[in-house]
Amino acid sequence: MANIFDLFQKIAKQEPSTSGPVEYIVAGLGNPGGQYEKTRHNAGFLALDYLAEKYGARIDRAKFKALVGEAAIAGKRVLLMKPQTFMNASGDSIAEAARFYKCPIEKIVIISDDFMLDVGRLRVRRKGSHGGHNGLKSIEHQLASAEYPRIRIGVGQKPHPDYDVIDWVLGSFSAEDLQQISSRYDTLSSGLEKILLGDIDGAMQICNGK
Repeated sequence: MANIFDLFQKIAKQEPSTSGPVEYIVAGLGNPGGQYEKTRHNAGFLALDYLAEKYGARIDRAKFKALVGEAAIAGKRVLLMKPQTFMNASGDSIAEAARFYKCPIEKIVIISDDFMLDVGRLRVRRKGSHGGHNGLKSIEHQLASAEYPRIRIGVGQKPHPDYDVIDWVLGSFSAEDLQQISSRYDTLSSGLEKILLGDIDGAMQICNGK
């Protein structure tokens, strides 16, 4: 029979303390619904699932037009969000949460797909334009600023210039591409920890190399 103290230690590791106010919002972008689950546009949702598992959180509460959960990451209390508004209205959900927690824009971290990057490439930016990404465009509009940190996940470029962008990002990952992206999640989480500690330059050094 397992020692009761060993069991307590195991539970403590699975459910880290998240006492105190929410300090950061980390949102992964995507579209709700099973038909979109493994599409390129849902790279942010997939990354959030990994982060929730790694840090012992459950993203299963409905709030702020999103599914949310809380985690302790790098000693910070973090709200993990998967907006359920569909991609084009992601900003509605994130702005609502930001107002509720009085979270400053520099403490809102967005994880999204980027079809201009090779599959599995990561790119951290302190701020920047939406680059035509409808989810980021919505967030920029609702927050009235583009000065939020973001982590972009490469999902691969269109097979040829005439290929419709929407068809490409709403297409499903191949098994090989999913494996390539999942192999980068440890690096992504290390970069996120740096961002939460205020070291975005450190996050760039970790994530932005080949």
